[in-house]
Amino acid sequence: MRLDRALSNSGYGTRNDVRSLIKKRKVTVNGEVVSDPSMHISDKDTISIEGMSTLIKDKLYYIFDKPDEVLTAMEDKRYSNVGDFIPAELKNLKLSPVGRLDYHTTGLLIITNDGELSHRITSPKYEIPKIYEVIYSGSPLSSDEIEEAEEGLTLTDTDTPVKLRPCKIEVIEQNKINITLFEGKTHEVRRLVSHFGKEVISLRRIRIADIVLPEDSAPGTLYEMSPEQIDSLKSITGL
Repeated sequence: MRLDRALSNSGYGTRNDVRSLIKKRKVTVNGEVVSDPSMHISDKDTISIEGMSTLIKDKLYYIFDKPDEVLTAMEDKRYSNVGDFIPAELKNLKLSPVGRLDYHTTGLLIITNDGELSHRITSPKYEIPKIYEVIYSGSPLSSDEIEEAEEGLTLTDTDTPVKLRPCKIEVIEQNKINITLFEGKTHEVRRLVSHFGKEVISLRRIRIADIVLPEDSAPGTLYEMSPEQIDSLKSITGL
């Protein structure tokens, strides 16, 4: 891989930023100063910038705390979107959100340029659990209603009935539950709650597999995944 591309793809700046560093002779490969951005390197080479070792990464993995009223898209001319929260030096690295969160749904999004991992997280085939914290209005869900949902109910709010897969519901307190889904039908949580004559007031995704947001996370914050988190996701998706 070209040196400038490898550094840019690993988050050390835009391609132009990296080329500037190389031409200023601030980059070394195996201890030797280099000045050619097109130099080809391998994963066995040791690369430093201004004396600091770099970590060359082919794929990038982030978690994002999506705020309310933000589209799950990297670009949109009309509305605030996830791309608005991505640092400029990462915008040329083909990052994309994994799956979607509705405009008014907040919480955990995984953002990566690993297409195969993204596919496996979103595909119903792999049954990756996703947990949502739900606050709703109306009478509390009864044990019968919870049992119906957990067995996999059929939505009849459209012309074509939609059969949902079984889910898991944990009652946190009155009118507050956690729902674990293993698929991703359009507006599934809101429609499921509406099926029982109630309305979602607040909907926040808090977990995907073993990935959770930090307890003190602030909406709009982007976090780089740890190697342990990446390994956990790859393990659960069979990569």
